[in-house]
Amino acid sequence: MKDMGVNRLFSTFRTASSGMAAQRQQIAIAAENIANANTTRTEDGNGPYKPKTVHQTVGDRRDFENMLRDSLLDLRQTRSPHIEKPDSFATSGQSRDFGPRTEVVETERFRYEYDPHHPDADENGMVKYPDLDLVEEMTRMVSANRLYEANLSVIEAEKNIIRRSFEIS
Repeated sequence: MKDMGVNRLFSTFRTASSGMAAQRQQIAIAAENIANANTTRTEDGNGPYKPKTVHQTVGDRRDFENMLRDSLLDLRQTRSPHIEKPDSFATSGQSRDFGPRTEVVETERFRYEYDPHHPDADENGMVKYPDLDLVEEMTRMVSANRLYEANLSVIEAEKNIIRRSFEIS
């Protein structure tokens, strides 16, 4: 019973921290894209900087259904002998994190500008730049920052709830 309560107690923290990690990654990638908006040659010499995007996916539906079934089973338990879950529902040490999973993907979006005096210009005087919209990148960064702060507020609210629940007893 104690373990079940601790898991529920910290599930809010796990969920919010997962969201914070995803937003921190969004901010880092947007900052990297902005910093390299005019990079025509990378350190390895393989052409211009390739803009990056963060793709988020959620867990498998079956994983979510199993988690929901486990939660419903927890709600139906009323007596201490019923606390142990059947083996068919046991997580056997597996992570129950069904939050977003992120993957950073390089894109092949480029634009060309005419500048025959640029050292990276081709024989036609065209220079290949990463195709980045700085307004879009800044918007992505501001949005991710606000979502990060919202998750931080959730953690603060949960801490206040816990603190006040200790005052009740």
